[in-house]
Amino acid sequence: MVSKHPVAPAVISWERRVTADPKIFQDNTSEGGPSGGIGARIDSAGRPAAPPAARGPRTGDRTAARPTLLDLWLHRVTVLLFVFVCAVVGVLLIILPWRPEWTDNRLLLTYPSLRAFIANGFVRGVCSGLGLLDIWIGFWEAIHYHEGERH
Repeated sequence: MVSKHPVAPAVISWERRVTADPKIFQDNTSEGGPSGGIGARIDSAGRPAAPPAARGPRTGDRTAARPTLLDLWLHRVTVLLFVFVCAVVGVLLIILPWRPEWTDNRLLLTYPSLRAFIANGFVRGVCSGLGLLDIWIGFWEAIHYHEGERH
């Protein structure tokens, strides 16, 4: 894209374009080089980031560090616990608002206006909807779990 700015083109070497990622920019001086082209990264100061060779090995390279067995099992257990917590909290949020314990408890007896608000069907439905969303997030995480790059 050619700049229509009145200043000489040598002064304006690149311009930002709107992208989904604010750290991606388009350099008009060199298309496709390490510092230019769509998809090039910029650092926090707004300068082009180092070329890929200077940043270290890529994840697809065979020289890249592979996770250890301990890291792999920690990741598996973390995902398992996340799915379990999401499922339990989701089921509680679906069932609990429709039980009598939802409004008949000691915490709400001193606040009658809050008790009336909590007893509203809309609030109960929102809580149940959040429970469904929580279960969905947990199962989505379990379904999309993978242990590394697929070739």
